[in-house]
Amino acid sequence: MGSEPLLTLLLLVRLGSSDEGAIAGFFVVVSRATTSMLLSTRDATLSPSHRSTRSMPLRPWTICDWIAKNQRQAMRKRCIMAIKGNASDNRTRSSVSIFIVIGLCCFFYVLGAWQKSGFGKGDSIAVEITKQTDCTVLSNLNFETHHRGADADDLPDSQVQTFEPCHDRFTDYTPCQDQSRAMTFPRENMNYRERHCPPDGEKLYCLIPAPKGYVAPFPWPKSRDYVPYANVPYKSLTVEKAVQNWVQYEGNVFRFPGGGTQFPQGADTYISQLASVIPIANGTVRTALDTGCGVASWGAYLLKRNVLAMSFAPRDSHEAQVQFALERGVPAVIGVLGTIQLPYPSRAFDMAHCSRCLIPWGSNDGMYMMEVDRVLRPGGYWVLSGPPINWKNNYQAWQRTKDDLEEEQRKIEEIAALLCWEKVSEKGEIAVWRKRINADSCPGKQDDTRTNLCESGDADDVWYKKMKACVTPLPEVNGPEEVAGGQIKTFPDRLNAVPPRIASGAVPGVSVNAYQEDNRLWRKHVKAYKKINNYLDTGRYRNIMDMNAGFGSFAAAIESPKLWVMNVVPTIAEKSMLGVVYERGLIGIYHDWCEAFSTYPRTYDLIHANGVFSLYKDKCKMEDILLEMDRILRPEGAVIFRDEVDVLMKVKKMASGMKWNTKMVDHEDGPLVPEKILFVMKQYWVGGGGNKTTEE
Repeated sequence: MGSEPLLTLLLLVRLGSSDEGAIAGFFVVVSRATTSMLLSTRDATLSPSHRSTRSMPLRPWTICDWIAKNQRQAMRKRCIMAIKGNASDNRTRSSVSIFIVIGLCCFFYVLGAWQKSGFGKGDSIAVEITKQTDCTVLSNLNFETHHRGADADDLPDSQVQTFEPCHDRFTDYTPCQDQSRAMTFPRENMNYRERHCPPDGEKLYCLIPAPKGYVAPFPWPKSRDYVPYANVPYKSLTVEKAVQNWVQYEGNVFRFPGGGTQFPQGADTYISQLASVIPIANGTVRTALDTGCGVASWGAYLLKRNVLAMSFAPRDSHEAQVQFALERGVPAVIGVLGTIQLPYPSRAFDMAHCSRCLIPWGSNDGMYMMEVDRVLRPGGYWVLSGPPINWKNNYQAWQRTKDDLEEEQRKIEEIAALLCWEKVSEKGEIAVWRKRINADSCPGKQDDTRTNLCESGDADDVWYKKMKACVTPLPEVNGPEEVAGGQIKTFPDRLNAVPPRIASGAVPGVSVNAYQEDNRLWRKHVKAYKKINNYLDTGRYRNIMDMNAGFGSFAAAIESPKLWVMNVVPTIAEKSMLGVVYERGLIGIYHDWCEAFSTYPRTYDLIHANGVFSLYKDKCKMEDILLEMDRILRPEGAVIFRDEVDVLMKVKKMASGMKWNTKMVDHEDGPLVPEKILFVMKQYWVGGGGNKTTEE
């Protein structure tokens, strides 16, 4: 049997094992197999010099013609008579051959179906045959030679720019919270502790080194209690906060007992006290804001109760508070309540918390409490523990006068009443207030002459906006029992439910269908990511950032107790979706990627960048964004870029000069889709004289 019939039979195996093995296709293949075998039989009777006649119709006296040309005419006549005499025998043999062919075709088709069922042991063979015969699978395209013309000026002479390591003194460099620059700004209202980013002429165009001896953080939940000393080599907190049980130095690690200034018995016990008043256990409280978080032990122990806390603290004399928090695997950013609004949307958090955070809540006409009111969800809770609560029993320990503490608490109570917060508990040194669910449930608030309502506008437009002593109006309601802005489901149901901002049409141009389609699309994308990087949801990556979060669908698709996602919504995004992100029970922040992010170096394990460079085209330099990504990414951390192929080719080229390993892959819908995915792994290297990378 020739090669063509054999390939045809192998094709039948594939038809049987594929979803497209339809009956019609089967009979087409059978007919082709039969014809192919008959032609093969004919060819076997001809000499090599006459096999070209196989393109002609098969005639019974073809061989006789050959005889006539090469022998005698009489022999041709006898040949024809013999053939005619045996025609019935030939027809019988042909019929038998056809039945044999059909039987073989049926056998191979059934064999393919058997393999498809999973019981066949020849699956690997069938898969290999499929790969060799599937015309829809194209080889990887080499884009480097096909996408250079449009912006050739951006990549002169095809040379790769190499970025050298920065000096070791920049190991913990935070560009927009640089200590030396901060001291040149006014100290009033903590202005000098706010973001003050360097001008272009002062930016660093080098790679921030990791400290010598840097190692991968411990996996969660061990990382909550232990941090390698080499990663954050600062012992000052172990001395300054020794009696408060914040952190202890033991051998080559820091140990975090879970204590704090206001919870000497541990954060877990403290949270249990709060849970007796606040509905933490049933999923009503999912997002929390911790102002002045220290090393974020409160947020660390909330995670076991399925509550995500956004913790912030300034970069001040308490060395590396936020850095410790992120090394522990707890969400945190560098921040302060100062002169500008917090980078969060209105009605975002289910609970806000201050545990001896040293914020002057009663000053500036209650401006700081009014900012907390803006970001607190209707029906949300505010917790204040420490001074001045229970001042009568603690004024001596706090080394403050009775009059001073009494006046401070009076102002706080007065502002809380103005905001229409209901005090639901005060026990020991812990007081809890609850924000009303709508403005109608607080009669007389709108008419109070002391109430200064903020000017009508976008309450979520806060980037570098000055903080004011005014009350942010709530959305209107139709009755006293309706929750302003819409009722939110408990977690985890709220993760994939339609958020009230979408359902009510509060986000212009976004429908419920568009939101649901976005969710479906990102589940598909994440499934494709896992085929390339199968560590995505194993716990290998704890701290994850999405640089262009949209609805938060990427974070929702990979949601797991093993990880958390900082959903960043760029300030230049066409639509502000951060409010939707919080309504889903996720956390995030506003940011402009032309500036450095408010975090320490090496604080994220994985960064997801969807369309970031297309969004920021002509807004700032590509290398500024890439170098910032490198600064905040841990050694051996990963990046997933998703963008147009022309954009990613430039990113890939620049990344090759940054000690990054890269791999470009096609869109999951095939190589003809112009959007591609670039996977990156940052090489391991550290500061010091002997810089070594994983490539060496």
